[in-house]
Amino acid sequence: MPPVYLLIKPVSGRCNLRCSYCFYCDIMSKRERRDYGSMSSSTLEAIVSKALAHAEHSCTFAFQGGEPMLAGLSFYKTLLKLQNRYNPGVKIVNIIQTNGYLIDDEWASFFAKNHFLVGISLDGTKEVHDANRINKKGGGTFEKVMTSIEKLKAHLVEYNILTVVTAQAAKNINEIYTFYKRSGFIYQQYIPCLDPLGEIKGQKSYSLTPELYGQFLMKLFDLWYKDMSSGNFIYNRYFENIVGILKGYKPESCGMTGHCIGQFVIEADGSVYPCDFYVFEKYRSGNFATDSFEEIQKQVEKNIFIDESLLAAVECEACSLKFVCRGGCRRDRDTGTQLERNYYCSAYRAFFSYAIDRFMTLVR
Repeated sequence: MPPVYLLIKPVSGRCNLRCSYCFYCDIMSKRERRDYGSMSSSTLEAIVSKALAHAEHSCTFAFQGGEPMLAGLSFYKTLLKLQNRYNPGVKIVNIIQTNGYLIDDEWASFFAKNHFLVGISLDGTKEVHDANRINKKGGGTFEKVMTSIEKLKAHLVEYNILTVVTAQAAKNINEIYTFYKRSGFIYQQYIPCLDPLGEIKGQKSYSLTPELYGQFLMKLFDLWYKDMSSGNFIYNRYFENIVGILKGYKPESCGMTGHCIGQFVIEADGSVYPCDFYVFEKYRSGNFATDSFEEIQKQVEKNIFIDESLLAAVECEACSLKFVCRGGCRRDRDTGTQLERNYYCSAYRAFFSYAIDRFMTLVR
């Protein structure tokens, strides 16, 4: 039996912020049931007990939203009790991806004591972050997030930074990277902003165009490569995956495998879906509250979602960069009606042509 990785949404898509580009708000508006409420203790117990009974070596419980901290501290204390009760002896990893708005000393102490890895959503400098990540009153959230990060630092919590690459972020990556280094943010992840599914891309104020994304990748790579060549370690998830691919390893980032692999994304009612970007009824693959782990796994593996992703664009088959690009994430190929060539194809072509030789120096 393999290690198990679960992505759990304990409060469905509910959130205390109103980020303008929120992809999960878009998903919720397009599915039959918008909100699955809050996860019950019985559903949590079913997930923990079945996952740990199936896992070998390790079991990862990753919590996301919406805003997963809205589930409350008692939810995560119950999680730990259930993990202790049902753990047959595997390594347990707990991860939470949060906007950081609710972190105080009590939460930070809890994360530290129980070895949670905390992902903080931060979109760069104050001006860039506050352009899209706003609270319910329309105010910026940068200062509050930075205060929360200081709480994590004070309690020695392991954390990393997740940045959504909007148009604003792409144009200001030099300033953002310098700010991150100055702040001691060594572990960084950048993901391209998503336009609403099925709408014409590039029409929003935050929209990331292929031209902007290509320029962003090249500028970020120059900054990162200079640091790495000088012995100044900065972890960049995307670049590290590229190095791994060039060394012959399987990428840990699913969007870089060349096709969808089928994940265990769990909504608050226990229902399971193969991808965080596609939590729609047509792709539902069972429910932890009623089905066995084996039954759910079979449904995930046989889901039409995976077969659909295997249909690569014709241009990709003849591309000299396919070995490292692999077509990119399915979500960036989806027009809402069909899968086409990746929206950022020109960005990837420009970036890999620009950086591949220097990547190879890191492989040797």
